[in-house]
Amino acid sequence: MRSQWLWGIVLLGLSCLAWGQAEERPWVLVDTRAHRLEVRQGERAVVVFEHIAIGRAGVTLDKHAGDNKTPLGVFHIGWINRKSKYHLFFGLDYPTLPYARRGWRAGLIDDPTFRDVILASFENTVPPQDTPLGGYIGIHGLGRADPRIHRRFDWTRGCIALTNEEIERLARWVGVGTTVVIR
Repeated sequence: MRSQWLWGIVLLGLSCLAWGQAEERPWVLVDTRAHRLEVRQGERAVVVFEHIAIGRAGVTLDKHAGDNKTPLGVFHIGWINRKSKYHLFFGLDYPTLPYARRGWRAGLIDDPTFRDVILASFENTVPPQDTPLGGYIGIHGLGRADPRIHRRFDWTRGCIALTNEEIERLARWVGVGTTVVIR
């Protein structure tokens, strides 16, 4: 039986998504159509990376594990893996409450998983990464991948990819907690 308190927490959590981002703090805008990633301060782009790669199957608002699609929405960097096979990995707090709510309504995730995502949102921690909605979505470099493939194809399993040099430049601007808007 689905608890009434669960809906109250979800509604409260959705209103928390807009919590005060300082205007001067850098944030990231990923334009999936233009294949461009911008570091912005307020409305001003301070660094622009062209020719990014996204998920090989495009983008979605209804992501699930294994679909090779990049989720659209507002995320935050939840962790950094400096020893990633992709050179450097900025993990996003996916699945977020909106994704979890849709997945829960569709029967893709169960009540305990939904509660875990809700709690992670309120505690500003990383949600479970092994859900039927997928996980381990982030912004990363190429590692040892071929840069020529990167420039020609969307090749990731749902992440946003930059070259190794670009991800190093990005690392100067972002950290845990940085807002990432993927549209």
